[in-house]
Amino acid sequence: MPLSLSFPSQFALLAIALFSGYPMKAIAQTSPQPSKVTIQHENAKHQLVVNGQPFLVKGVGGDSYFKRLAEMGGNAIRTWSTDRLGETLDEAQKHGLMVCAGIWLEHQRHGFSYQNAASVSQQLERSLAAVRKHKDHPALLMWGVGNEAEGEGNDPSVWYAINHLAREIKKIDPNHPTMTVIAELGVNENKLKNIERFCQDIDLVGVNSYGGIESIPERYKKSGIKKPYLITEHGPLGPWEVGKTAWGSPYERTSTEKGEFYAKGYSANVVGNSGTCLGAFSFLWGNKQETTATWFGMFLPDGTRLAASDAIAAAWSGSPPSNPCPKIESVTVNKFDQIKAGETINASLSLNSPEDNSLQIEWVLRADSGTIGVGGDQQDGEAEFPKAISGTGKKVSVTLPESPRTFRLFAYVRDRRGGAAVANVPLRVGGMIKLTETMEPSKIPYTVFEESDNQSIFVPSGYMGNAAAIKMATVANNAKRGENCLQVEYLSGDAWGGVLWQSPAEDWDGLKPGGANLTGATELEFWAKGQSGGETVNFVFGVLDGNQPYRDTAKGELKDVVLTKNWNRYSIPLRGLDLRQIKTGFGWSLAGQGKPITFFLDGVKYISTDP
Repeated sequence: MPLSLSFPSQFALLAIALFSGYPMKAIAQTSPQPSKVTIQHENAKHQLVVNGQPFLVKGVGGDSYFKRLAEMGGNAIRTWSTDRLGETLDEAQKHGLMVCAGIWLEHQRHGFSYQNAASVSQQLERSLAAVRKHKDHPALLMWGVGNEAEGEGNDPSVWYAINHLAREIKKIDPNHPTMTVIAELGVNENKLKNIERFCQDIDLVGVNSYGGIESIPERYKKSGIKKPYLITEHGPLGPWEVGKTAWGSPYERTSTEKGEFYAKGYSANVVGNSGTCLGAFSFLWGNKQETTATWFGMFLPDGTRLAASDAIAAAWSGSPPSNPCPKIESVTVNKFDQIKAGETINASLSLNSPEDNSLQIEWVLRADSGTIGVGGDQQDGEAEFPKAISGTGKKVSVTLPESPRTFRLFAYVRDRRGGAAVANVPLRVGGMIKLTETMEPSKIPYTVFEESDNQSIFVPSGYMGNAAAIKMATVANNAKRGENCLQVEYLSGDAWGGVLWQSPAEDWDGLKPGGANLTGATELEFWAKGQSGGETVNFVFGVLDGNQPYRDTAKGELKDVVLTKNWNRYSIPLRGLDLRQIKTGFGWSLAGQGKPITFFLDGVKYISTDP
């Protein structure tokens, strides 16, 4: 979302330098030569130095609004890749800003293998070509070697690749530090410990942290790592860190509340942990669709600033903004669940702003998939329903369409000085569960998978997570029943994956009739074993348990089953459950365990233990 903005006046640059607290010669524009950036270490304290001057990173993630960033007291931006890096460096230099140049390294959860020497070598050469091209630009601050490429952080091959690239960068460009960026610190700070162990050529650590941002200093120190760090992403609580509705949609905080959380995260690390933390890049200097249209972003799409940008500018300068954004206290509705299609509900907005009477208020109803983003992956914008809103101002009426079945109602508030606030509330259109007509009870036992019985209506079509890493095949491998069993391979050590047996196939939304009436079954029985032993797998049935019209009438799960090398019988109890319509007959899922794993399944069936 880059924008090209105009060159500021020399007086503006002088103001920026004074605002930042550093002499003018620390600003990239005044240095005609390649920047020289070092990290000084003294008495267990660290300091970033640019062209001989101390440099505390007051930065943002993104490549837009350069002029506004400089005017608000920022001094650096961070990119995630080298795409258009030359343009970004030039534009940053015009505004006296430095650039942390991200080098994108592929993720295993997207199917990349760090055990594939050819792929890793190609990635290395592609990355070094960018280093050679841009290493002498005066606006270059440092190299960011990868962004969250480590996954769970337990695969040494990833760390070897990161360090190898950092080592080769130093040979080409000795003037700029190398940093690798991780998603949080890992379980028991394992990511930091592995960086210390495997990455001697990484000079500092970039940490992306949201809900845990205030405790980063304590946990970072606990790890024992000797390298300094930068906060490379921080912002609001993530959608994976908040409460959810009964149908799984996360509750998003108001933009006002988010601004307060930005300020706390900055203070805890940059202000409260100087000498170890070299500054912060706040996320996101712009806007994006991730889980919702407004979850991450310090601006609205039209460039109107939100409370997060005010909060960070105040943290940089130490002074509150002269024209603060409006403040939203809440958006409330008289009904948010089990709304009938075509029903009208009432919504109201509560503000805390001295300019109450002059504010512009806009209401927007959007579809809500409930999708929680993974790793910042791109998401499409969700449909809007402008005809659903009646009225204006703080109170409106909303008439809910029949489809889709989940929505979010947004309230936008704008003042006349470029400030805004936004909040939303999730909604659900509900109704009675639909049962597939004339579905007689199935004969029990009912087989989902077994070599001797292939009459099951359930199809293993529901691939989830890192689907590219999943392989399933019927093999002759000391099967528990008959000659063959099902071999399941998860070929990544990272991310997660799983497969559901569905009826009908790929009916994720529960819009189609299907499934089986398994009334009379008392257990879902199956046999499983691991190739090596120690593999941890989750097993489940009845996944469509939300507000889908045709959904499972019951669900069950066995979590964190640790398999052995021998066949073992497992079961999920069914007694007392409503089994009239089971559309997801069986499923497995697992988290990456540091290496590819293989396990086996056989004899998956619904049985009765009653006499």
